[in-house]
Amino acid sequence: MDHGLAERFERERPRLRAVAYRLLGSLTDAEDAVQETWLRLARTDPASVDNLDAWLTTVVARVSLNALRSRAARREDPLDVRLPDPVVDADDPAHAAVLADSVGLALLVVLDTLSPAERLAFVLHDMFGVPFDEIGPLVDRSPAAARQLASRARRRVRGQAPTPDPDLTRQRAVVDAFLAAARDGDLDALIAVLHPDVVLRSDAGTARARHTVVLTGATTVAAQATTFGRLFPHARPVLVNGAAGVLVSAGDRPLSVMAFTVTGGRIAAVDVIADPRRLAALGLTG
Repeated sequence: MDHGLAERFERERPRLRAVAYRLLGSLTDAEDAVQETWLRLARTDPASVDNLDAWLTTVVARVSLNALRSRAARREDPLDVRLPDPVVDADDPAHAAVLADSVGLALLVVLDTLSPAERLAFVLHDMFGVPFDEIGPLVDRSPAAARQLASRARRRVRGQAPTPDPDLTRQRAVVDAFLAAARDGDLDALIAVLHPDVVLRSDAGTARARHTVVLTGATTVAAQATTFGRLFPHARPVLVNGAAGVLVSAGDRPLSVMAFTVTGGRIAAVDVIADPRRLAALGLTG
């Protein structure tokens, strides 16, 4: 392969990884999609590529769309919620582009409820500014139909994904208040810091019909938090997808990653990854 073309691909790799992560919600699957894009480029005559950036975006989107469709076909329970992979701390430069606009776990959960075509149209257009006349052929639709797909997805996102407070310091203060109340077993203080319709999703990796346990309502979530409050002295603050979160550990062994969506000064969503296999794959240390 032309050396210059390889260098240009490497410059584009972080952006391609960001596209694939938003489409797939999995760091491993996103990396696989980027690698497949590289392999396809290596088999392509450079003279046939007029706009490399657009060509790469199209290919990684098509590879990701195929993966989404395959995942949907394999899903035994369409109502099952699978939490996306969290990006913790963003210390790895490879993750910088993934976190460029802090796409939170709560948003990725909603994106996972969309059809593959809706998700692709929304992500490419609303997050990366790809025009609909380029999106349409990817999903075998006209540009107008692709616009409708993105519009439906946008309504779903606005209705179900809370918008995080932009001030990270305010987010952290709210999360700290939650942890302190949980440690003290103070149910009233917990309820005060939780949105009335708060959602807690937890993936413990245990064998059950559904992968993720979902609890709703401030009273229910507060009661659950007091049950596990004894663990919170072993929690340290981290960034999870660019937002305030915590890593709970026992010595050097991670027990869970907790992501919080703080909106209007209260916690609207808590997403917990406690599956030991998934935590091990993230390479975290306590």
